[in-house]
Amino acid sequence: MGFIQEFKEFAMRGNVVDLAVGVVIGGAFGKITSSFVNDVLMPPIGMLLGGMDFSNLAVTLAGPEGDEPAVLLKYGAFINTLIDFMIVAFAIFLVIKAMNTLTRKKEAPPPPPEPTKEELLLTEIRDALRTR
Repeated sequence: MGFIQEFKEFAMRGNVVDLAVGVVIGGAFGKITSSFVNDVLMPPIGMLLGGMDFSNLAVTLAGPEGDEPAVLLKYGAFINTLIDFMIVAFAIFLVIKAMNTLTRKKEAPPPPPEPTKEELLLTEIRDALRTR
């Protein structure tokens, strides 16, 4: 089998295609979540905390020198990213939970098989011995 044919079979497997779709959708979902956190969620939280803007919170480690900008430890941006992660993780948890629920409902256990003639005969013998 040629190298290109082998690669084509690998790339067209269902798992690889599903993974590619998941990565693309995950990237788009990440952008939506970041916008939700930065533009919708954090402004009211900042307002409740006295007009605080989390994205600008930072500690100056070294002041600006000449053309070099100041060295900042931007813990506010980290807080925003942490909230992004929590929202994405919770959303993925809900999706996986829903998928698991749907999967379990589809997989109903099969009914028990009918007893064989031998099992029926043994059951009758057992019942007859108990009545004695």
